[in-house]
Formats: sequence, structure tokens, C-alpha cells
Amino acid sequence: MRDIMGMMGKVKEMQAKMEKVQEEIAALEIEGRAGGGLVTVILNGKGEMRGLKIDPALFKEDEVEILEDLIVAAHKDAKDKGEAQAQEKMAALTAGLPLPPGMKLPF
Repeated sequence: MRDIMGMMGKVKEMQAKMEKVQEEIAALEIEGRAGGGLVTVILNGKGEMRGLKIDPALFKEDEVEILEDLIVAAHKDAKDKGEAQAQEKMAALTAGLPLPPGMKLPF
């Protein structure tokens, strides 16, 4: 019976750590850039866009498509960086747990 109680304590401890890591991930601010820094997108850890900076040199009518592509590229850059940071934080949290390969937390 003590083993079950000990395991339940560890589960609650892991749950508290998981919540803390999720809060840390949500609070992240990730900056993605495209076009050599002409377009910058800022996302939070949930992937929501929080800011957009565009170099005034891109405000030309004949370069609208380029600007649109750069915004999409900067957003992808920031999102990829955010996902990598979230994975690192979760990997540190689950280190030592016997989880199957490829299993993602939280469920």
C-alpha cells in the first residue's frame, strides 16, 4: 500500500511541475525574422502572434507579395523556435521517466 501512496505522491508532484512548465512555456516571447530582419514576428509560447515589425523600406506597392511572404516566413520561424523551446522544457521535466519514444506530454 505504501508503494501506491508513494506513486500517487510522485504523480501529484509531476503534475505540479507540468503545470509550472506549461505556464513558463505560455509566458515565452519568441521572435522570428525573415528577409534579413526586414520582418519580425513576436509570438507567445502558445503560438499566438503578439507583435509584428516591418521595415518601412518594404512599403512599396509592387512589393506587397514579397511582404506577405516575409510575414509568413517570420511567423513560421518564430513558431518553430517556440516549439523547440517547449520541447526542451518538457524533455527536462520528463527526463528519467520511462515514456515510450515519441510520446508527447501533456496528453
